[in-house]
Amino acid sequence: MPETWTVNTGDRTYGPYTVTQLQSFVSEGRLAPHSLVARTGEQTFRAASEDPELSSLFRSGQSATAVAQALRAEQPRGFGRKDDDEPGELSHYIIMADMKSRSAAGLEEEVFNLGPAYAVLPQVWLLTCGLGINVVRNTLVQKLGKLDMLFVVDATRDRAAWFNFGPEADARIRRLWARTSEAHKAQQSI
Repeated sequence: MPETWTVNTGDRTYGPYTVTQLQSFVSEGRLAPHSLVARTGEQTFRAASEDPELSSLFRSGQSATAVAQALRAEQPRGFGRKDDDEPGELSHYIIMADMKSRSAAGLEEEVFNLGPAYAVLPQVWLLTCGLGINVVRNTLVQKLGKLDMLFVVDATRDRAAWFNFGPEADARIRRLWARTSEAHKAQQSI
């Protein structure tokens, strides 16, 4: 039987997942080096980058890029995934965070570094910039701690990207979005 891991997010445990599934999570930005993992059967969680087999998933370089591209080619395009964002085209973003392990000040500073922004509520910002949604998410993730969560909506292109929600929430978000898209298409055809 292949080795599997569980992932701990927000005091909830998800899995088990194979290394191939975790590799996919890394390429999507859903599993970070500081994400807490344990081999199935173990009770002690540690940072994914500290696991001997998983640490290679976080090394930069040609091979990691090639793996990520191969995984993208195998997966259907869906909510939160757009690999062909046109750089330079302005998008309007809604950025929401749930900061549990760090102050929101560092995240807010990074949001304002990305372009014109406005804090509409505590830990909710509007942003206009020419970067793709995955670039925005991945830039902001650098300011998050291991318990912090992030949700980014590209209101211009009808896309979203998130971090640290856990696999169950991820699946629900994707299902909800797919139903909304299908319902909208059905309405248009009437």
